[in-house]
Amino acid sequence: MENLRHLSTQEIEDAVLALGEKKFRTPQILDWIWKKNVGSIDEMLNLSKSFREALKEKYTINKVAVDHEQFSNDGTIKSRFQLHDGHYIEGVLIPTEKRMTACVSSQVGCSLSCKFCATGFIDRKRNIDFDEIYDQVAIINEQAIKHFKKPLTNIVFMGMGEPLLNFGNVFRSVEYITSENGMGMSPKRITISTAGISKMIMRMADENPKVNLALSLHAATDEKRDAIMPINETNNLKVLTEALDYYYKTTKNAVTFEYILFSNVNDSYDDADALIKICRRIPSKVNIIEYNPIEFATFTKPDEERTDAFMAYLAKHRVNARLRRSRGKDIDAACGQLANVNH
Repeated sequence: MENLRHLSTQEIEDAVLALGEKKFRTPQILDWIWKKNVGSIDEMLNLSKSFREALKEKYTINKVAVDHEQFSNDGTIKSRFQLHDGHYIEGVLIPTEKRMTACVSSQVGCSLSCKFCATGFIDRKRNIDFDEIYDQVAIINEQAIKHFKKPLTNIVFMGMGEPLLNFGNVFRSVEYITSENGMGMSPKRITISTAGISKMIMRMADENPKVNLALSLHAATDEKRDAIMPINETNNLKVLTEALDYYYKTTKNAVTFEYILFSNVNDSYDDADALIKICRRIPSKVNIIEYNPIEFATFTKPDEERTDAFMAYLAKHRVNARLRRSRGKDIDAACGQLANVNH
């Protein structure tokens, strides 16, 4: 059976006409599958029962389902989603006073094997389809409204997988999320986080989808980055900074560097100097992130004193840096942890 949400508007219209219905049924169907985000053709109540039955003979909706939820004391909600083929992925709602942020996944597992990331220990099974990404956002939006009486304000592609290795589906999902016929969110509220796929950063610059770009840097020398992020061996810092320079010159959008602090790995003043050097070349801001330990890795976070010293050193050198505290410490909050729990 064909996935109804994978049909273009024209293809839906062709299907409507082939089943002997009028053209006006096309926007009705589009409204049901995107704006109302229904899980089945049976829910399209302004279509006749006979038309629904005819559609069901040929088409289905591969709806994402919530398999498990965890609720943190700080308000964070982590969900394990089940896809139509039985695979599991994750999404997180991160609430603050000013923002409701959805963190969504782009792949089932990941091929990049970053040493500190729980998802890096899960082999990549497949890319997540654009409608499955859309579902994650829609479900997390429902959670935000239900538990906090506020809709989503922001979306980050920082969940399982490397978004730029699923470029087509990620940016097609962004089209629907930002469309007035979908969720109508501003692309400026969406951030794509990459471990550093230079070629795709340049493609993103050329296509300029108006979303924000974040680079998971985590070390500012090739030697250290090679050790914790194998992707650096094929996309080293020279190649990456050239791609980011091209991105800025093409889009005029500053980049966000994500930098998790690891004790005695990347938290010295020498490390800070290397980070400062990159920040001076690329117009950017830096999110210094508190590490959320995982059972598969030996990394730990530095103590408060060392973290404060690192932040103060960056401030002294006029780097625009903010410390992001870890959220959901009392649940399986690190990316990939919940999907890796025995089902």
